[in-house]
Amino acid sequence: MTRPITAGVDGTEESLAALAWAAREAVRRGLPLRVVHAWRAHEALADRDTQRGWVADGVAEAVRTVTGAHPELTVATDVLEGDVVESLVEAAATAETLVLGSRGHGAVVGFLLGSVGRQVIAEAVRPVVLVRAGDRPAAEAAGRDVVVGQHGGPEDSEAALGFAFEAAAARGAAVRAVRAWNLPPVFAYSPASLRLLDDTGGLEPYERRALAEALKPWRERFPEVPVAEQLELGSAGQVLLSAAGRAQLMVVGRRARRTAVGARIGSVAHGVLHHADCPVAVVPHG
Repeated sequence: MTRPITAGVDGTEESLAALAWAAREAVRRGLPLRVVHAWRAHEALADRDTQRGWVADGVAEAVRTVTGAHPELTVATDVLEGDVVESLVEAAATAETLVLGSRGHGAVVGFLLGSVGRQVIAEAVRPVVLVRAGDRPAAEAAGRDVVVGQHGGPEDSEAALGFAFEAAAARGAAVRAVRAWNLPPVFAYSPASLRLLDDTGGLEPYERRALAEALKPWRERFPEVPVAEQLELGSAGQVLLSAAGRAQLMVVGRRARRTAVGARIGSVAHGVLHHADCPVAVVPHG
């Protein structure tokens, strides 16, 4: 089954920016575009059929904009009535990527209603891209990198790295793989860990080898994609944001499994979503 690039729209400036980004991504990857509007009827406005007509007209107008810019694009539309979060999470499940709008800087106020975007990102089983209002394709044409965060062992960042390399290959861009490291607290040292550090020549060479090991299979799979490795001492969120200014797309991972308090985005993804100027892809793993 060919998965589409799916864009959620609601007529706002940020959702139209997300739709434009999704259309360009679909063209780059040779995939169809699906445009969805998730909504609930409001009794105070008009009868349900009238409201549904308003929504359908808005979706049709948005689609005319992208088909005018990309006449070769195959586009399907869906008006989904019901719980907004559930509808968008279901739409994401059959998508290659779900693309939503985000309102400016500060807290991620989400899609449509407050925390909806945050909930969708936390619960979606497929990658979700957040695009800010005012996003322009100029950044994609300016030679900027696809920046991806790498942590832990190769399996911990496999999904995010795969997404980043595929995105870079589709754009003819480079990947900048960023790994942050910190000096461990004194109590974390043990005879075994000290031997490991001795064998690898110290903390920084150990971290550099870990980054290289994680990148190795992706370099082999995408030999045409240039790769820059960035290793810095500091918190993962701060180090990633230090690379955001040269990024056309930021890719971060989040753990897909639920905790006792429900699905969560994770502190690194949360920080990047708050402060990065470029579109941010959140890729679930494990």
